[in-house]
Amino acid sequence: MNSSATADASLPNDMNDQATRDLQSAGSLDELYPVLSSSRMTPGWHKKRASLWHEPKTQFQPLHWRYAVSRLALDQAAKWIGTELAERRNLLLFNPVGDNDYDTVRTMVAAYQLLLPGEHARAHWHTPNAMRFILDADEGCYSVVNGVKVPMLPGDVLLTPAYAWHSHFNEGKSNAYWIDILDVPLVHLIEPMFFAEHPDKYQKVEQEPAQHPFYLPATSTLEQLATAPAADGVRRLTLDTLSEIKTFDIGFVSLAAGAKTVQARNTASRIMAVQKGSGTARIGDVTMNWSRGDVIAIPGWKHYQLEAQTDSVLLDTSDTPVLRNLGFYREG
Repeated sequence: MNSSATADASLPNDMNDQATRDLQSAGSLDELYPVLSSSRMTPGWHKKRASLWHEPKTQFQPLHWRYAVSRLALDQAAKWIGTELAERRNLLLFNPVGDNDYDTVRTMVAAYQLLLPGEHARAHWHTPNAMRFILDADEGCYSVVNGVKVPMLPGDVLLTPAYAWHSHFNEGKSNAYWIDILDVPLVHLIEPMFFAEHPDKYQKVEQEPAQHPFYLPATSTLEQLATAPAADGVRRLTLDTLSEIKTFDIGFVSLAAGAKTVQARNTASRIMAVQKGSGTARIGDVTMNWSRGDVIAIPGWKHYQLEAQTDSVLLDTSDTPVLRNLGFYREG
């Protein structure tokens, strides 16, 4: 053991000896508190802030991002930033909580991403799970996930489970735009983060199946949604994705023109994205108008309602699986 390690190891004993002397000489609570603080102890009756409250509360806000604005911002950024300079050319949709510039809701982040014709976003893997919701793309745009070639066409949902190699290619003639949703904030909170770049940058295509668990095409999901039970013009579909991604669920909600959702307040945090249509969202005391490609953040324990002005379909993701597995999901 080197000398610095020895010195570091002896430091806690020195601190404890001093704390013992200070505790013994304390003549009041006011003299006791700084001694406890220096020993990294907080008296439960003298906390700086409450640790328990009667119902969930959050600083995360209901927010709305417009696809039209985000698409223009990406187009402008593409003049100066390419895939060789950036791991991904994307715009993170953050909630203004403290110094946060990343998290969309407490456990998930959403981002708009752009890939120009002829570009390749190099391969990497990471602990967080991810999904892609394709907004606009031509034939020839695709991802490779663990060697599986997966198409990227408007309305498609692509899965990238934790630790899976993944890269994106645009061999089409037009810009490709999509929404990424990941559980990075959850991984940040519990801290098992790993990340690695592919040594060859490019990932080889090993399979090109017509069907695969990583790929949920719009043709299939819209057909399932159309046959789901309807209640007052509203249909809901939860996709079978938990075998691949265990931390958030993925589904769709469709609303006929004029229809409203009836949704109980619950502890889950949500990110929604508009596949088609237009309408209004009321989340807590905030009202917003949404249209195709827009993203909506719904923090936990907020009353919310969607009302469609035209026939509409929205992607619906939430951290419900995490809360259910931990016994924390509740409606009220």
